[in-house]
Amino acid sequence: MANNPVQVGQWKCGRGLPLLFIAGPCVIESEELVLEVASRLTEISQSKGVQIVFKSSFDKANRTSGDSFRGPGLERGLEILAKVREVTGLPVTTDIHETSQAEPAAKVCKILQIPAFLARQTDLVEAVAAATAKSGGIINVKKPQFIAPEDMVHVVKKCEAFGNPNVLLTERGTMFGYGRLVNDFRCIPVMQSFGPPVIFDATHSVQMPGGATTGGRRELVPFLARAAVACGCDGVFFETHPNPDKALSDGPNMVPLAELPRLIDQLVQLRSMIQGFESDN
Repeated sequence: MANNPVQVGQWKCGRGLPLLFIAGPCVIESEELVLEVASRLTEISQSKGVQIVFKSSFDKANRTSGDSFRGPGLERGLEILAKVREVTGLPVTTDIHETSQAEPAAKVCKILQIPAFLARQTDLVEAVAAATAKSGGIINVKKPQFIAPEDMVHVVKKCEAFGNPNVLLTERGTMFGYGRLVNDFRCIPVMQSFGPPVIFDATHSVQMPGGATTGGRRELVPFLARAAVACGCDGVFFETHPNPDKALSDGPNMVPLAELPRLIDQLVQLRSMIQGFESDN
């Protein structure tokens, strides 16, 4: 059985606990941008007493176009993420796409994320489980857009079999025809039923895949995030940027950094209300 709660550095994520927020720019555009966002997230964490993990990608390997910006690569990206961890004290996370990336990334990141398109790749799951088990880290598996929530139990069992029961599962929408994702909020309790804490990815859920570039509707993020918290998710994932319209990846989906504190306040209040309802029953 997967561990619940899961210890994430100084934070805890799981049943009956405060929300865990995973936030940061989609891709590492520059050290300066990453440190700017991380510093602001640290201020939010400290001033509001909320749990935040910093997230950014060193390589966006699944860009629609071969000409799209992908990031600084593994070595430079991990240097920047290590600096974020050292300067802010926040736990950090990133996604990997190849088995060879697991070991070096686990030395820097508390959480390694397995992308939705790769969640069924046994070799990658094994490499991430082994690397994070060795470093005392955590695996965050994004639920693929093409499978049922019940089927994520097999990924959890793989992680456990390969040595790490510290698993998070993330709901990020399901394909509904061409170019549209929908959220079935039953996914949250279903995936929680076989053990791990469940995170809701509020920004990738508003993506509109297809075309020359992936579109999205960031104005819908608050609605989905509030619904997910009302359904009992254990954390919320946001990609955020000071100026999403000028971001080099996933701009249409990202929450403007200036708007994030208000949304976090709403979700914290909603979480408290839901927990109050549950304790009364």
